[in-house]
Amino acid sequence: MILSDGDIRKRIEAGSIKIGCTDKEYLNNIGPSSLDLRCGSHFKVYEHTQFAMLDPADPRTFENCSRMLEVTDPTKPFLVQPGDFILGVTMECITLPNDLVARVEGRSSLGRLGIIVHSTAGFVDPGFSGTITLEITNINRLPVALYPGMRVCQLAFETLTNPAEVDYSMKKTQKYQGQVFPEESRICKDPEMIAIQKLRNEA
Repeated sequence: MILSDGDIRKRIEAGSIKIGCTDKEYLNNIGPSSLDLRCGSHFKVYEHTQFAMLDPADPRTFENCSRMLEVTDPTKPFLVQPGDFILGVTMECITLPNDLVARVEGRSSLGRLGIIVHSTAGFVDPGFSGTITLEITNINRLPVALYPGMRVCQLAFETLTNPAEVDYSMKKTQKYQGQVFPEESRICKDPEMIAIQKLRNEA
């Protein structure tokens, strides 16, 4: 069941859904069935001209594969070039209880400009705490400007049939808890990838 605007407010007021940021502007960004989140000022771009590939079973291919950029002037945008894939981050930090999940969705107004805000990571587990890393792609033929502080995505909250017995904060394999900046993939730490690395080292 998706939470309505009133239920989202009640959850925030009760501290069940925690929103961490320096202002309370997010309270004005509650829609009929979702909460809009704003774009942060940090972006990561991949150095695609310097690396042959990203191999999930080889952590070395992920070393220094991206660089962080910060937009310090709120009047100046970060330009997403046609076909580019970058990592962004939400201004707000989200903490979910163990009986709620959230789904990250793009905003229609940005979608009509050709901006996709997530490739596959549209699901936020119960117990997660941190900012949301945005997997941003521009499928337009024109560059699109993104400004820190602009509403960039929305969260829809859904209730579980029962509270999670092992929420994200308790998972042994959780890799992104407490993230602040846009984070690259840590798929190299997945058990199946570690197993491949071990087999390669033994060969």
